[in-house]
Amino acid sequence: MLVLIALHFVVALSAPFAARAFGRRVLLLGAAVSGVTFAWLLLRTGDVLNGEVLSEQLVWVGDIGLKLSVRLDGFGLMMALLVSGIGVLVFLYATAYMPREKNGRFCGYLIAFAGSMLGLVLSNNLLGLFVFWELTTITSYLLIGWEDTLESARSAAWRALIVTGAGGLAMLAGFILIGQAAGTYELSAITEAPPGGVAVAVGVGLVLLGAFTKSAQFPFQGWLPDAMAAPTPVSAYLHSATMVKAGIVLLARFAAPFSDLDFWQPVVIGIGLTTMLIGGVRALQQTDLKRLLAFGTVSQLGFMTTLFGVGTSEAIAAGVAVIFAHSLFKAGLFMVAGAVDHEAGTRDLRELTGLRHRMPVTFWVATICAASMAAIPPLLGFLSKELAYDELLHSGDWGIVALAGIIAGSAITLAYSVRFVWGAFWDKTPSGAPSAARVPEPTAAHEPGLGLLGPPALLAALSLLFGLWPEPAAALTGAAAEALDQVAEVHLTLWNGLTLPLVLSLVTIALGVGLIALARTSILGGREFEPRFAPDAGYRVFVDGLGVSARYVSAAVQNGSLPVYLGVILVTAVALPSAALLSTDGLGIDTSRAGSGIQIAVCALVIVAALGTTLARRRFVAVMLLGAVGYGIGTLFIIQGGPDLALTQFVVETVGVIGFMLVLRHLPQEFVRRRHRPTKVLRAAVAIIVGVFVTLFALVAFTARGAVPISDYFIENAESLGGGKNIVNVIVVDFRGLDTLGEISVVTVAVLGIVSLVFAVRRGRGGDPDAPVTELARDDVAEPAPSEAP
Repeated sequence: MLVLIALHFVVALSAPFAARAFGRRVLLLGAAVSGVTFAWLLLRTGDVLNGEVLSEQLVWVGDIGLKLSVRLDGFGLMMALLVSGIGVLVFLYATAYMPREKNGRFCGYLIAFAGSMLGLVLSNNLLGLFVFWELTTITSYLLIGWEDTLESARSAAWRALIVTGAGGLAMLAGFILIGQAAGTYELSAITEAPPGGVAVAVGVGLVLLGAFTKSAQFPFQGWLPDAMAAPTPVSAYLHSATMVKAGIVLLARFAAPFSDLDFWQPVVIGIGLTTMLIGGVRALQQTDLKRLLAFGTVSQLGFMTTLFGVGTSEAIAAGVAVIFAHSLFKAGLFMVAGAVDHEAGTRDLRELTGLRHRMPVTFWVATICAASMAAIPPLLGFLSKELAYDELLHSGDWGIVALAGIIAGSAITLAYSVRFVWGAFWDKTPSGAPSAARVPEPTAAHEPGLGLLGPPALLAALSLLFGLWPEPAAALTGAAAEALDQVAEVHLTLWNGLTLPLVLSLVTIALGVGLIALARTSILGGREFEPRFAPDAGYRVFVDGLGVSARYVSAAVQNGSLPVYLGVILVTAVALPSAALLSTDGLGIDTSRAGSGIQIAVCALVIVAALGTTLARRRFVAVMLLGAVGYGIGTLFIIQGGPDLALTQFVVETVGVIGFMLVLRHLPQEFVRRRHRPTKVLRAAVAIIVGVFVTLFALVAFTARGAVPISDYFIENAESLGGGKNIVNVIVVDFRGLDTLGEISVVTVAVLGIVSLVFAVRRGRGGDPDAPVTELARDDVAEPAPSEAP
């Protein structure tokens, strides 16, 4: 399994190069990778259905429990089959749909997206799951913003990244709380023996927040319709089996062990029903076929969330069946919308008419998929929804509440399903109102080729086949439900007699037909509504407010004053460690005296030089005194028996003094004279506080060590392992060679930045290096003060 996941990323990296040789056919590489995964899963299906669980793991960071641990149980098998199986169809569809340009990069993104989702549904480690979760966030950002020349695509990608990324961080915090309480981050161990306590309850709440953002639940649903800026193959994949199902996967895994928490049912059911109703109503307001389906996806995700919110074994079984059915019909519908757009040149249902005559096969494929979404017998969507009704009737009071809301939402689902088929294929007048008297000329289009029509036709056929012959689907979804809850069972049958669930299904259909009859002109006429209140308006307000607040904060803290910047850094560096320092029981300061009078004399000179630096009026004098401080420290190293360390100190100090000298020729000779007394007092206070803190911290640090110092290891192994007798050099270039490399990199970047600033200033002076500096650093560079004393 780990090899299959890695294969996705290896092929994703090679796809841009392969595109040079294969052109648009490079997308067949993605189909091949998903096909290999699908075939491997099929070979393991029998074993998993018989109760076997396959697992693999690769320890990544063992000290914190981070492992790439994957587990193929019944639920993981179902989700992996959907990810890989629909992935094959999406790649085949994309081969015919996408233009020839930049297919290598697109293919790489899409394969990486598929690999990320495959890793997510199979992951058995919470921290590893988070890694794959964020990979889906990043790859979906790249795919949604594929048309990067369009502002709408960039905005949609950015919005998806912000919402799902923020939710992912909340989820990570929840994972840590749960994992620490359980003593393990292995998901299977946590679900088998769920921990308890306040920390776990908070952790579960944070996990729910992450799931709600990823699966577009209220009030985070706005990013998903905007994601329609992505190419249709991405939309079909994202909405059916991948990213939006990630949050549902998490809810499914957590439902059985944590649904007994007090807040689980009211929160999850409430959010789910709200999302289902809002998504359904918004779908009825759309004229773009893809946006109509996108809001329909929001509604269906609310349906699934509600089922897992009930949390009983019966509701979990129904939720699994709905996931399976939804993946088939929703992928097919998006592919149909893309085929219509590809052949007719538009997705606006107000501009489409009579396509059932021009594209009869596409029309019947769309009708079957839409009928499955609307839960019309004998399709799989009907069987799964009837199962949901049956199971909710046996799920207590919350089950009845959920059932009432789902019936209302399902009636709306039927209405927007009819709106999709009517709007895309039926005969309409130019104004959009249906009319039997005047039938306009059908929109110019023709039946798409096999590449665009074959994948959705296969999905429609599966929806019909599993409706008439539900045993294979029942076996797969039954194993998936049992993996989530050992007592859960899935019973998918087309005819159970005249039962209450069947009656409720007929009532739902009647309500949907009645809704269409009451609002026929609006639903079937192609009118576009502007809601009085857009539920995603909060996001717009948040983003606008964030921009305004950022400008005010930047103006306050980035005011161009170098002393202010330095003061903030120093105060922060003091304030944070001081809390730990002051909370220590007894500072344990080593009060041993100096070893010799020479040490006292050198320290006195260092102190005098430091004080002189702060009091100096001329920059040259200050640099010389600052250099004296460094040389004094080097002298102390010699007295203590560290000539090699002293030599390093002398070299660094010399280079620093030379650097200062090179800069001084471009600066005024004297510092700015401060006449504002409060400013002087504030600077002095900051300096004293920092000095006292650093001194105390150093004294405490010398006596706080409880373990054997690492320096003993360096001394013992410098020559044998490092091949050198100079311990400092061996540490710098061998034991801590990577640290040294990082420090060199930082210095190099700083030097490049300084050089860039120098050139920028020279250009601002018109190329004259001796021109005076006027606006380099407002608080430190100014005209020399008058010579008279204050």
